[in-house]
Amino acid sequence: MEKMLRIGVLILLILLMSIPTFLMARQVNFCGELRGPDIYGPYDYLNRFSLKQHLDLVEGMHFTPEIENLVRGRTGTIGGDLSYTLHAFPNHHRALTALAKLSIRDKTTHPPGLKYPVECYFERAIRFRSDDGIVRMIYGGYLSKTGKPNQAIEQLEIAIKLQPDNATAHYNLGLLYFDKKDYGKSRMHAESAYALDFPLPGLRNKLKKAGKW
Repeated sequence: MEKMLRIGVLILLILLMSIPTFLMARQVNFCGELRGPDIYGPYDYLNRFSLKQHLDLVEGMHFTPEIENLVRGRTGTIGGDLSYTLHAFPNHHRALTALAKLSIRDKTTHPPGLKYPVECYFERAIRFRSDDGIVRMIYGGYLSKTGKPNQAIEQLEIAIKLQPDNATAHYNLGLLYFDKKDYGKSRMHAESAYALDFPLPGLRNKLKKAGKW
């Protein structure tokens, strides 16, 4: 009986240790594989100039100005065309920005035509190029506008580590810290943003009004 109990405890420990790996695999599967027979690419948007032929082909069909400005899709829904673009170029900065705007405008995390929820496309972009600071910045902005300030701060902190001269990331992070009343960090990022010639005075004005500038 004692031996069986020890075996049972050992099996339980093994199962508990395997939970994080299982959950990670489940998340990856939920957001889909980056490569497959039905996926064109994937190609790296950071190398877009050397991949111009592929980029022109994808954008000509699935990322026209009307799609980017959320007017109408070209081959179907706006979401469907953005989804295709982001399967071909997972870290396509402008397509991710358009997707975030679509989600916020339509107040849904799963606009018609998308294969996955919006956050999956950011997860896929990060999985594809975890060192792409612009993706982190766009994701941080999206999380901020959808009521997830702590997650937004996490992404923007990573963006700044990857790109210390990213004025927009500093500015947005300063706003988030201001809302949390962490005025020291807010001012630090505000000073960095303005030293990098960020044009909007909003954060500085907030800090002045609070007597923290």
